[in-house]
Amino acid sequence: MTTMTDASVREFKMPDVGEGLTEAEILKWYVQPGDTVTDGQVVCEVETAKAAVELPIPYDGVVRALHFDEGTTVDVGTPIIAIDVSGGSAPAAEEPAAPAPAVEEPAEEAPQGRQPVLVGYGVAASSTKRRPRKTAPAAQEPAAAAVQAELNGHGHAPAPPADRPRPLAKPPVRKLAKDLGVDLTTVVPTGPDGIITREDVHKAATPQQAPAPEAAPTAPVTQPAPAPAAPAASSDTARETRIPVKGVRKATAAAMVGSAFTAPHVTEFVTVDVTRTMKLVEELKQDKEFAGRRVNPLLLIAKALLLAIRRNPDINASWDEAAQEIVVKHYVNLGIAAATPRGLIVPNIKDAHAKTLPELADALSDLVATAREGKTSPAAMQGGTVTITNVGVFGVDTGTPILNPGESAILAVGAIKLQPWVHKGKVKPRQVTTLALSFDHRLVDGELGSKVLADVAAILEQPKRLMTWA
Repeated sequence: MTTMTDASVREFKMPDVGEGLTEAEILKWYVQPGDTVTDGQVVCEVETAKAAVELPIPYDGVVRALHFDEGTTVDVGTPIIAIDVSGGSAPAAEEPAAPAPAVEEPAEEAPQGRQPVLVGYGVAASSTKRRPRKTAPAAQEPAAAAVQAELNGHGHAPAPPADRPRPLAKPPVRKLAKDLGVDLTTVVPTGPDGIITREDVHKAATPQQAPAPEAAPTAPVTQPAPAPAAPAASSDTARETRIPVKGVRKATAAAMVGSAFTAPHVTEFVTVDVTRTMKLVEELKQDKEFAGRRVNPLLLIAKALLLAIRRNPDINASWDEAAQEIVVKHYVNLGIAAATPRGLIVPNIKDAHAKTLPELADALSDLVATAREGKTSPAAMQGGTVTITNVGVFGVDTGTPILNPGESAILAVGAIKLQPWVHKGKVKPRQVTTLALSFDHRLVDGELGSKVLADVAAILEQPKRLMTWA
């Protein structure tokens, strides 16, 4: 490795892609040493505690080195890639640089007036506090691979990654393979597009570890501690799977614990006949103004909640502990809880209170599509004031939702089912659902919470109020 002291080399540091984040995991590199890059080109994808985000490079030049492998968690402020901005090409035989020397030497600043920027965030001007590095430098991996090869009975270290194609596998699968001592280049993939799955790794682990019990009685060589450890690992992994808590899941867990033990929660319930709302949904689908737009019950429920907030504005507030004040918001950033492969996220629709019904439909569609693709930006998940969580899509009748930190209310929508209901003095089959409103009892009393929930229910029972109350 060549040290990065050349004046033509720029070190791009891991930026703070969200407020207060301290680390991010490198999910995928889009460039390799020797590649030419341009200002604004995306060079890698990283996962933070809030979302998966693509990082653009702020330089024109040639990639000199990648300091970390995919799947590595890196502290904010640490150089992750070196760019030669002189226009020359990187040496052909140069290997990716180990992170330690690059971290110890001061990286050059970006050109004057420029800051490495990502979705509205730049690297903080002040120094970043670093936590102890969680992963070994890339330069140590060949030695670790050799030791692992001995434990697996191969007798020699595998070839360096540069000498053979890199197997396709997601970071959690690579972690599982590393824990089980499985060489991914020997695994037969069964996933789409040749991606290695967890099941593939478990299958590959079984034949590697099977000979260990047979070797135990034959010779004293099998007596050292590492030999019997392999069957134990195999037995445990066959019955249990350990999933590292990081990224979105880690942030969600911390936020929910903090919210549950900070804000005194109260939850109220109401069961409502939404037959007329369901009919309105079908009518709107045929309306020319909604052609090409996604219309569903959640759209009308969101509009009903926004109207209820307009009639009861004090519900849209937050608690300022430091100042001991209640902060009433005169805008509504409506959060929509979305389940994604990386965990539960709650992006919000900015200024939802000012949107018409067609505009709200477009915003909901964009929000859901972006979340499913894993492209939700950190900015989209900040500044929420009130949230809706639709547990009904899972067939659940209702629940007691936990507030998002900093918000005063969250509405849970249950499954809409055909049930016997007293309508105009007779028992008839009607479309019925249960709503649950959780609120922070420090700033929302029972009267205010009940009024908001009753207003939402009244609108869904008689959706013509969408027009009269608007």
